[in-house]
Amino acid sequence: MSSIFTRRRFLIGSAASLGAVGLTGCDDISQNQHVQQVLALAERLTMGTQRLIVSPQTLAREYTDADISPSFHPNGSIQPNSAEYIQMAETQFADWRLKIDGMVNRPMEFSLADLKKLPSRTQITRHDCVEGWSAIGKWQGVPLGLILQTAGLKPGARYAVFYCADELEQTLDGSGRYYESIDLIDAFHPQTILAYSLNGKDLEVEHGAPLRLRVERHLGYKHAKYVMRIEIRDRFDDLWGGNGGFWEDRGYEWYAGI
Repeated sequence: MSSIFTRRRFLIGSAASLGAVGLTGCDDISQNQHVQQVLALAERLTMGTQRLIVSPQTLAREYTDADISPSFHPNGSIQPNSAEYIQMAETQFADWRLKIDGMVNRPMEFSLADLKKLPSRTQITRHDCVEGWSAIGKWQGVPLGLILQTAGLKPGARYAVFYCADELEQTLDGSGRYYESIDLIDAFHPQTILAYSLNGKDLEVEHGAPLRLRVERHLGYKHAKYVMRIEIRDRFDDLWGGNGGFWEDRGYEWYAGI
């Protein structure tokens, strides 16, 4: 396990050092050749080690209430600007529904109230952003594996793709809307949850309300916010840029393990 934490420090430290040369945002980082080299090296190290040496059930470090950061900086976008999302936020997401479809036996929809009635997991974990900052927060939500077990997976299913409400770029083909993907090994990890609460309160808009992904062994951009739909697929190379996520289509690594 010490090798995992060494790689975590290496990756975060390398990204943090970029602040000295004036890089302040994800778009800047995705355009920087040095950062892409760091991410490529980190991906080879972490995915190989985590998949071949570390048990798929091994947990990321969890903390105590005393460790919770006094403030939790929001990552990524902080306010989807679509009329649909704004209207849902004004009604406390009463009309919001999470859709589960694709390679499942039982396509499903869940309201926020439905999700809160399901068994939940609470975990205090550290969020590591590729920009170089970290924060510790207490997350509560539904294990993604429970949702997928309920829907039932069809043979050949390999990935969960998360479609989100935030649109970072205005495009005609939808490629500017945020999306992410993980494989089913990470989808069924005990700490992979669909979180609706941060530090004992419903998610605020800037933190991804009403629902965001927490996939604790990965960098922050994998933790999709404003989740609207989860599609189970056997591939993702036919989606937009073909790399499995909004930032991945712009040069980030897909696995992003830490």
